[in-house]
Amino acid sequence: MDWVEAIDHAIQYIEVNISEELSMEEIAEQVNISPFYFQKGFGMLCGLTVMEYVRNRRLALAGNELATGDSKIIDIAMKYGYDSPDSFTKAFTRFHGVTPSVARKGEQMLKSFAPLKIKLSLEGGYTMDYKITKKDAFTVLGVSKQFDYENCKAEIPQFWKDFYAQGNGKYVGGMFGVNIDDSMGCKEFDYMIADLYNPAMDIPEGFVTKTIPAFTWAVFPCRGAMPDSLQDVNTKIFSEWLPALKDYEFAAGYCIEMYDDPTKFPKGTLDENYYAEIWIPVKKK
Repeated sequence: MDWVEAIDHAIQYIEVNISEELSMEEIAEQVNISPFYFQKGFGMLCGLTVMEYVRNRRLALAGNELATGDSKIIDIAMKYGYDSPDSFTKAFTRFHGVTPSVARKGEQMLKSFAPLKIKLSLEGGYTMDYKITKKDAFTVLGVSKQFDYENCKAEIPQFWKDFYAQGNGKYVGGMFGVNIDDSMGCKEFDYMIADLYNPAMDIPEGFVTKTIPAFTWAVFPCRGAMPDSLQDVNTKIFSEWLPALKDYEFAAGYCIEMYDDPTKFPKGTLDENYYAEIWIPVKKK
């Protein structure tokens, strides 16, 4: 089962069990992919996390039941995984823009959220650039923070802004963005803004070192203004490269972003020729 098929199968499983208790681990198990990489792949292909998708589907279905049926609000809340009327009301109002009580009257516009349908489309004979290369273990120095997968897309860019605003750029320029999830789970991971570590350098207060193990890496070039070029390649890794991958599979819970020196480009990271890379550890199947 390739990645696109796996996500499609997972969506079908979610639909069948939408009113049952669901977890990220359980859904990933249904398609025999580690929760760590299934979470990443689903997010890249679908634009939201697995549990965000589950919540949106449940709230859309709950809205339809409120507007067209006569079940009690508390019963609908319990059916779709909310253990109190208050938590259901807050989630429902954020999603639909009206409270369940107002939706019950059937006079307000409600939001629909249809089941996703995944299609793989290869247009114009597109070939994705990458190379497979072995790298020895190396150590990086930087600032590390833990993120959860649900909110990381918005929080990591802010982490970079705060890093430089606090003057940390005088110690570490930001050559690497390192994603680390040694357990390859699906809830939290560590993210480092880092440079190569020079053992002769004192470690500044609040900074840490991390040794990245020796791996065989799939390296993907990203050319163009940040963050669009990086995000575009990240999406293509999961939507085009992985579905066609026959010889390799992911080896560990690491993903490294390597950034070229922005001063080499007239517009820095916004330059149309700016260069970065994404590294993913792989192993032979």
